[in-house]
Amino acid sequence: MSEENLSILSLILNASVLVQLVMLLLFVASVISWIMIVQRGIYLRNAENSFKHFEDTFWSGVDLNNLYDELSQEAQENGGNQGIENVFRAGFREFTRLTDGQSADPEAVMEGTDRAMRVALSREEEALSTHLPFLASVASVSPYIGLFGTVWGIMNSFRGLAMVQQATLATVAPGISEALIATAMGLFAAIPAVLAYNRYAAQVETMNASYETFAEEFSSILHRQVHSK
Repeated sequence: MSEENLSILSLILNASVLVQLVMLLLFVASVISWIMIVQRGIYLRNAENSFKHFEDTFWSGVDLNNLYDELSQEAQENGGNQGIENVFRAGFREFTRLTDGQSADPEAVMEGTDRAMRVALSREEEALSTHLPFLASVASVSPYIGLFGTVWGIMNSFRGLAMVQQATLATVAPGISEALIATAMGLFAAIPAVLAYNRYAAQVETMNASYETFAEEFSSILHRQVHSK
């Protein structure tokens, strides 16, 4: 068997239809996962930078009404805020609405404010976790899909041996080689996905904890403000 016939491209083209479908599926999964890996990396990095910038602004002593108006203006111009800005706007908007009445109950005001921030936190957590389930699926399923292609290819190779009188390594090698490519492609798709998932899941957990901490601190500030009236 010549080296040309054992090239990766030749083995893929000469593989059985089912093995080729397995390879195509793994290739598509790998391409999509890489797109999501890059997209998530950019999104999470921007979210971290945005959070740090907002915290610096918030704790600089800026007037909360002015900050709310500024963020609301940016949301109208840019089609909406993201990250901790949404949590702040949701909480402060509800707080302002509930305290408009002169006989507003402080406990009812804080309950409504905390509820609005919890809803905003849930939405931000969902936004941060977007695409992570897909990466987890690719990481866990791809090796098994590749193994299926390998098993099928090796099975076909052994079935082919029954049609020849003398089995040699040259007879078996192409079929086994093309089958092993499916396993290699499964690992190629799974390894980056599992590394990215672990990294991004840790980042998301850290960001969610930071968001929740800010929400509690902001709630304490509003609690003191409503009880001082």
